[in-house]
Amino acid sequence: MPSPSPLPGANGAAAAADAAVQVTDIRSLALVGPSGAGKTSLAEALLAASGTIPSAGSVERGSTVADHDPLARRMGHSLQSAVLHCHWKGSRIHIVDTPGAPDFIGHSLPALEAVDTAVVVVNASTGVEPMALRMMQHAAERGLDRVVVVHRIDAPGVNLPAVLAQIQDAFGRECLPLNLPCTTANGGPVQVVDAFFNRSGQSDFGPVEAAHRALVEQVVEVDGAFVERYLEDGDVDVRELHAPLEQALREGHLIPVCFVSARTGAGVEALLDVIHHLLPHPGEGNPPAFLRGEGDAATPLQARPDPALHVLAHVFKVTVDPYIGKLGVLRVHQGSITPGAQLYVGDGRKPFRVAHLYRLQGKAHVEVARALPGDICAIAKVDELHFDAVLHDAAEDDHIHLAPLPLPEPVHGLALLPKRRGDEQRLWDTLAKLVDEDVCLKVAHLAGSNETVVYGLGDLHLRMLLERLRDVHRIEVDTRPPRIAYRETATAAAEGQHRHKKQTGGAGQFGEVRLRVEPLPRGAGFEFVDAVKGGTIPGVYIPAVEKGVREAMDSGAIAGHPVVDVRVTVLDGKHHSVDSKEIAFVTAGRKAFLAAMREARAIVLEPIVDLQISAPAAAMGDITGDLAARRGMVAGTQTGALGMVVIQGRAPLSELTSYQTRLNAMTSGEGRYTLALSHHDPVPPAVQQQLMAGWQARDDD
Repeated sequence: MPSPSPLPGANGAAAAADAAVQVTDIRSLALVGPSGAGKTSLAEALLAASGTIPSAGSVERGSTVADHDPLARRMGHSLQSAVLHCHWKGSRIHIVDTPGAPDFIGHSLPALEAVDTAVVVVNASTGVEPMALRMMQHAAERGLDRVVVVHRIDAPGVNLPAVLAQIQDAFGRECLPLNLPCTTANGGPVQVVDAFFNRSGQSDFGPVEAAHRALVEQVVEVDGAFVERYLEDGDVDVRELHAPLEQALREGHLIPVCFVSARTGAGVEALLDVIHHLLPHPGEGNPPAFLRGEGDAATPLQARPDPALHVLAHVFKVTVDPYIGKLGVLRVHQGSITPGAQLYVGDGRKPFRVAHLYRLQGKAHVEVARALPGDICAIAKVDELHFDAVLHDAAEDDHIHLAPLPLPEPVHGLALLPKRRGDEQRLWDTLAKLVDEDVCLKVAHLAGSNETVVYGLGDLHLRMLLERLRDVHRIEVDTRPPRIAYRETATAAAEGQHRHKKQTGGAGQFGEVRLRVEPLPRGAGFEFVDAVKGGTIPGVYIPAVEKGVREAMDSGAIAGHPVVDVRVTVLDGKHHSVDSKEIAFVTAGRKAFLAAMREARAIVLEPIVDLQISAPAAAMGDITGDLAARRGMVAGTQTGALGMVVIQGRAPLSELTSYQTRLNAMTSGEGRYTLALSHHDPVPPAVQQQLMAGWQARDDD
């Protein structure tokens, strides 16, 4: 096995500086925002400016540290999150570079669980885009400190004051510039001037003094003592404002705005200074939302960033490395992890030994001797590691977990069939590994149609999956049109009964079941009730009845789609002292359920999705008309930058097959859309008849 790669730029001095780092010297941030904002280029510039790498690579040339995946290099944008780090003036800075395409938000959202600060990157040429709004909202909900970086400030024709105004309109008036762009004399490159520690000079926004005063006033508002001093003296020494500044960042009372150009280097070192001087260490940010216990009985638990306490760490990313196997990437929240430590995974009863502890720099893995609270590191070759696992070293911490992450439900389905006979198991095993790496991928085997179906967040998501199967894992597959995740349910209570009797010589099979099906509120799931009196069905056979009911629910009652939101109550039945067997009651339960559903006015439900469409304003009429023709509706519109409009709508997923092709035609290729599952609604009667007829034909076959 090849040895782990050395860190780019690693040397003895850097190793010594690394060993001297304390918890208060650690910073962690995630670069989030839309695709094309330049997050990877910015991360590369930070690594180069800090001396971590000799020079910055290029996204266009495929030479960046973050985009080490060959598929990402070919596509020209990130497909997975990348973990990086650098040192600056004694601080160890962990950086998570995230993909910006909505289809890969399953890699972006988990990164927020690993950091203290979310850096929302805004392209100065395009302004605030929907993905920036979305990630800012998620960061606020997780209680992270937030910073906005206006990137590519040297692009031709940018109007930076207008961009700042748009940021304040979108994110709030608490967004204030921490530094300001300043065009140098004789038309030279744009530079930035500090507006927090410095109060003098001019900028492209006017006097620096005005921005400095606005920052100070915003910060002192969180501390009454400083407010009084400021009102009395007319000023406050900013070197005294560290504590109120951290409070303002924690509470979202201040969202700093920084201006940067990775291409020219303008503002890059200034951003490193902001990270070092002003952004929180693990003890200054809001604590992560750990919970002890399950369900309604769960109580909040505050992790303390003390290296002497017992360990609490959270796995936010899993990768499968071709050389070192399964790799769990984690953030340490409490205690210290060292090689040789014994750790538990969640409620597992058997600990594992940490053989090696790695720090990541893109694809490079470097062994480290210790991980402190706030550090992001990786552990390899532990099969039990999985996304969202909590690692601990105390048996009493077995029911600790983070508050659930609001991940979007994958609703785009694609049926896969290996082209080569004998690849079925290899395909299934490979898909299982890819699902481990991407929490917004889901794979299922549909017994009714004998299909392997993978679900993702959109066309691009599934297309990249197919390319990864072909190029990385050498598996060629045929695909079928996306399978819509229809559901079935009952709308009335009804009873069903079935006697299963089979005699083939010797001991036979006998079981009889009578049950009632009742509808439940949408989203309530499934309830199974045993109401048998007098032992007419012995208790030992009740699980078999439930198994038969669940089998029928999985394969569908009227159109071949899973049944949801029903209560099944077993009322009565019969058994035979010799011939009754588990298989007889499985069959009787299944057929009794199907008989009841035929009388329960069963309906088919279709997935309804929330749409967000970004398109030129001139195409809005065509888009809204097309949505109406697809049984959709427009919920609202929002004016974006550069003549774009954002349309919020809702439509049946079945009507959106190949929607990107239609959107391209209406917008000359400039339209983009994202969708997320909203709920399920009954399909129109004509559609239900069509689905029932098609399933009946397959059933007859």
